[in-house]
Amino acid sequence: MAACIDQSLVSNPLCKFSKSCRPSFTNLVCCKNEQKDDIFLKIREEAQSDMKQEPILFSYYYELILSRKTLEDSLACQLATKLCSSSLSRDVLMEVLSRVLGEDCEIRAAIRDDLKAVRERDPACISYVHCFLNYKGFLACQAHRVAHKLWSQGRTVMALLIQSRVSEVFAVDIHPGAKIGRGILIDHATGVVIGETSVVGDNVTILHSVTLGGTGKDSGDRHPKIGDGAFLGAGAKVLGNIKIGEGAKIGAGSVVLKEVPAKRTAVGNPARLV
Repeated sequence: MAACIDQSLVSNPLCKFSKSCRPSFTNLVCCKNEQKDDIFLKIREEAQSDMKQEPILFSYYYELILSRKTLEDSLACQLATKLCSSSLSRDVLMEVLSRVLGEDCEIRAAIRDDLKAVRERDPACISYVHCFLNYKGFLACQAHRVAHKLWSQGRTVMALLIQSRVSEVFAVDIHPGAKIGRGILIDHATGVVIGETSVVGDNVTILHSVTLGGTGKDSGDRHPKIGDGAFLGAGAKVLGNIKIGEGAKIGAGSVVLKEVPAKRTAVGNPARLV
């Protein structure tokens, strides 16, 4: 999939902020035979609008978005730039991320559902490009999708390395064995911990400092199962191999040790149904 860029940008005065932009713009012409990606087209349009407001950020938007042909390529570049270190090169990460994101259709669909979820359910999100570049909950979730794919392929070393870097950079610790659905909103994200055997359904909202953990007494399948459309308030701790039903809500700061039925609300420590 590819998205077009307005050719008028070639002569746009914004280009003076990047020494290399003029010769590189020839690479941005899209192939008419490729299917349009409405989400990525929208992100590119928003990036151009942002550049008009803050021209000094031209090189930033160009490198991460406008020079990229697909959403997956752009995301791989963004994640590799964020997660690389002095001992882990950006190019190595780009190769791993690009391969997984480019080959897995389910991940590609999930990325777009996650973007839509953030844009629609977070009133603080002002645009798709704002989420794509700045929301560490979104970025951590996409990095996890790659790590989970590698984990399922037996590439545990690389999967755990990505988990470690995501934890260090984004303060979000999701074990690569955890299964996460689509349309996920991890708002603010700092302090979120999701254990190895956790399962998170579709359209789930998770606020900061949420833990989906074990009780420390069990081994094997020991983490929570979160139903579609559930809402986990800030600081909620859901512990053990218990089920949180579809559409259930967990109040902020609650400690949940027992099953919560669908469409019910649990609050308190220990949590009780209300």
